[in-house]
Amino acid sequence: QVQLVESGGGLVQAGGSLRLSCAASGRTFSSYVMGWFRQAPGKGREFVAAIKWSTPNTYYADSVKGRCTISRDNAKNMVYLQMNSLKPEDTAVYYCAARTGPYTAYVGSYNYWGQGTQVTVSS
Repeated sequence: QVQLVESGGGLVQAGGSLRLSCAASGRTFSSYVMGWFRQAPGKGREFVAAIKWSTPNTYYADSVKGRCTISRDNAKNMVYLQMNSLKPEDTAVYYCAARTGPYTAYVGSYNYWGQGTQVTVSS
């Protein structure tokens, strides 16, 4: 049973930074792609960033490129999302997700999801 548990959300002022963490358990994740998604009130869930567990490849949405960095710690089974220069429009619930197979930004292709962590950016 795959479990993903996010942490690190909170309230931050515009221009500030947060680091989200995702603890993954229940499988060997070497063949997985790990993704971060977000969902703002009244909007659909959207792709933020992804990383392959076994290669250095990373992928970002245009809206966060240059401001966010996704990384992983294989030994700890952790995935991180460092977010800098935060904007009010980054306010959303952020979800960690996992899938086997190649990278995709399509939310429907991810099989496993965490419960989400709230990020609120004040202006």
